[in-house]
Amino acid sequence: MSGGSGKSSAMAAGLIFFGFMLLFFVMPGIMTWLAEFSPWLAAAFGTLAVLSFFLIFWLRARHQRRR
Repeated sequence: MSGGSGKSSAMAAGLIFFGFMLLFFVMPGIMTWLAEFSPWLAAAFGTLAVLSFFLIFWLRARHQRRR
């Protein structure tokens, strides 16, 4: 692994992580707003948000493995 590639990977992972932390920061407000319409809709949003966090890193790892 070259020096630039490792630094780039760490920066990309950090940006993804920071973006999800922003999402998780506003998630309670979004879920409360969605719960006014349907509690199931709020639960589905919460579940998809958490699963997407793991999905994006899994897809990124697959992409990196192929390169």
